[in-house]
Amino acid sequence: MRITERAHEAVRTAVKEGEEVVDATAGNGHDTVFLAKLVGASGRVFAFDIQEEALIATRANLEASGVPSERVSLIRESHAGLGDYVINPVAAVMFNLGYLPGGDHQIRTRCEETLIGLERAWEVIRAEGIVTVACYRGHPGGQEEGKSVLEAAHKLGLRGAVMDTYGLAGVDSGPFLVVLRKG
Repeated sequence: MRITERAHEAVRTAVKEGEEVVDATAGNGHDTVFLAKLVGASGRVFAFDIQEEALIATRANLEASGVPSERVSLIRESHAGLGDYVINPVAAVMFNLGYLPGGDHQIRTRCEETLIGLERAWEVIRAEGIVTVACYRGHPGGQEEGKSVLEAAHKLGLRGAVMDTYGLAGVDSGPFLVVLRKG
């Protein structure tokens, strides 16, 4: 199973219809569409990306999937700023790190901002909520970012996070997933 599918599987266990959720890295909008369908008509998705190109692709993906635009707030901002927009406790925050598939590979998530974003996600997640972080180590900065995410996740474990990882065994450069559940 791909790590993105595993992330969706994990999020399904935590999110109920009508809740608020966050796609911290909208990209082409696949997680945004997934989340919007999961929370249903009475739910809300906050989708962040630093690239206008990504938000345009996400909007097109939402429209093609029949998701009403009022259900999703598309925000051109780094995931490090999610705490400035998300006020109510949310059921899930999904990160899909790296670069925009099909986009400029020089524009990618940065370790420093990801660590801030992860901390902000932990602050806004509700009890029994979930944070997923898909890490890709095959691009410049990806190894460092993945290692930093693992270190931050272990520290959150000291604050009550239950952590699971997928895809780490025996591979040094492939993608992996970190799943954090708040007790």
